[in-house]
Amino acid sequence: MKICVFGAGAIGGFLGAKLAASGAEVSLVARGANLAAIRTHGLTLRADGKETVVRLPATDDPAEFGPQDYVIVTLKANQIDAALKYFAPLLGPETAIVTAVNGVPYWYFHRQPGPWENRSIASVDPGRRQWTVLGPERAIGCVVYPATELVAPGVVEHVYGDRFPIGEPSGESTPRCERLSAVFAAAGLKAPVLDRIRDEIWLKLWGNLCLNPLSALTGTTLDVLCGETGTRAVARAMMSEAQAIAERLNVRFRVDLERRLDGARKVGAHKTSMLQDLERGRPLEIDALVTAVQELGRLVEVPTPTLDVVLALIQHRAEALRLYDRPTQDDAIQPAAVAAE
Repeated sequence: MKICVFGAGAIGGFLGAKLAASGAEVSLVARGANLAAIRTHGLTLRADGKETVVRLPATDDPAEFGPQDYVIVTLKANQIDAALKYFAPLLGPETAIVTAVNGVPYWYFHRQPGPWENRSIASVDPGRRQWTVLGPERAIGCVVYPATELVAPGVVEHVYGDRFPIGEPSGESTPRCERLSAVFAAAGLKAPVLDRIRDEIWLKLWGNLCLNPLSALTGTTLDVLCGETGTRAVARAMMSEAQAIAERLNVRFRVDLERRLDGARKVGAHKTSMLQDLERGRPLEIDALVTAVQELGRLVEVPTPTLDVVLALIQHRAEALRLYDRPTQDDAIQPAAVAAE
């Protein structure tokens, strides 16, 4: 089995290092200093008090690897569009695209019965480019729960977590999902196959859509955001708006709102990925986490007053720091007739 991890940063590096022990033929797509370090010194994983060095093929030219059985996309959501031109050499007739990416994925409405089936989400996939190049039929959903950090080029530190739930957009149990789940298990990871992967996507997104922008705006960690009365109230309001949207889309939440916030608070003094990116001067992953929820709210006619305010604030702050480009008017919500063509 051939598996290419596309984006060997913190999560991608962790996955690559772990999957190397599964017996699969694993390769990495990386770039810059990170790629140079992996090629020269190997990929270093620090986990459970141990340091392991793994040697894997790595490149910034995927044509070197050829068609894969699985391409696991571990880029930030805001990096995917620019990377689309590099995917073609990896895609054979049966290649699956595993979207191990935070936020709402490009394929979200693929094979979801109802009035929005096959609609694209403009704030995530402007111009339907991901839908066209990657193909919704290739997609396997994946929710990333581990926390990892790229502490130096080629060096990944695992903080906590080992769960990567996966599932087909259709909800079916398919051989390709079962095989992938088995590979993850052989690597010491948990990737249960879910029949309602969108529920799990929303459960992760539920915290990300509020805690990420609030942390970037305030500079505070999860324990403070979820423990302080004022910031928790803002997060609660955003989550309530998002829950109303998700339930209109037939999503079921297996935990309640307060328990979700309590779980985030117990993580402790952890900086969200958006705050880390802001502090390091890296582009912020706003649209897949927040703008997309606003877009879906308008689609199902659920008002999002608190989310609208927070989104406007984080967009302006990120723009002022040149860490974000606002979607253009051309990328606004697409009429259903256009999106379903």
